[in-house]
Amino acid sequence: MIYRKLGSSDLDVPAIALGTMTWGEQNSQQEAFAQMDYALDQGINFFDTAELYAIPPRAETYGHTEEIIGAWFKKTGRRNDVILASKVCGPTGWCPHIRDGKARLNKEHIITACEASLKRLNSDHIDLYQTHWPDRNTNFFGKPGYTHMGNESFTPIEETLEAMQRLVEQGKVRHIGISNETPWGVMQHLHLAETRKLPRITSIQNPYSLLNRSFEIGLAEIACREQTGLLAYSPLAFGVLSGKYLHGQRPEGARLTLFERYGRYSGHEAELATACYVDIAAKHGLSPSVMALAFILRQPFVSSVIIGATTMAQLKENISSHDVRLSDACIADIELVQKRYPNPAP
Repeated sequence: MIYRKLGSSDLDVPAIALGTMTWGEQNSQQEAFAQMDYALDQGINFFDTAELYAIPPRAETYGHTEEIIGAWFKKTGRRNDVILASKVCGPTGWCPHIRDGKARLNKEHIITACEASLKRLNSDHIDLYQTHWPDRNTNFFGKPGYTHMGNESFTPIEETLEAMQRLVEQGKVRHIGISNETPWGVMQHLHLAETRKLPRITSIQNPYSLLNRSFEIGLAEIACREQTGLLAYSPLAFGVLSGKYLHGQRPEGARLTLFERYGRYSGHEAELATACYVDIAAKHGLSPSVMALAFILRQPFVSSVIIGATTMAQLKENISSHDVRLSDACIADIELVQKRYPNPAP
């Protein structure tokens, strides 16, 4: 396994991280334990979770993924073998079960959320604590355009960083990061860290896949020049890039079969692009999933790609992408599809 420095921190993280959002919904605790055991045996010691999980978010499963990880730490005693990342929710009007639907990225809520996560995780610290999405109105979660709201009220980023600083000083958090952020948001975090002597973000966790390469516009340069590497989530676009949903297929037990409301990667243009990528993978003797992941792993702005799986077979296949190097011809074919269908699922 290749390890890369996470931003300007002292953390060396594997090029592949283990995503956990299906644990407690599509995966049982026993299955999650098996995934953690296998991943660690493969050198993947970076686990990413969130207070929001399992997905889809429901009151009945809120925090359950962290509880499963905490139970595994208690059973195995391997907390110190893992770089643990979690996230605190931004505004949650659409999740009334989280802080009464009034969650904000202010001091009170961040500290409350972190302490609750630590309890569920059976840990005295989180190695990378991230804001899950911005407090302000901006474009994320599939919204391509930005609509300005001049009279908007939101928690200042400075207050968010001050809350993170307190957690760092208390030893409850080692490093901080952001997720679902924009170029403006990243630079504001960096500016405030430098001018106000507040904690500096080490990473940004945003979507990045063959169907959504919008990170390359603006954020990729920041990631490289400012040492805020990408933790790429949804690298297979909710499994769409495996090709298993093409031509109206809905495999039993698959995520989009169970949860039809997640249509971010299922539009007409996305399906056309996916069909092209599946054909390219076949042409070059690769599985579509491995090709899609190998493409991300080669990007210089990526610190780690977060893979998730509901079966051990999927997990093993996804991890195998680490050893694949795409040919120049394969890359050229991929770029032709990107030109034809640019970012069809942002």
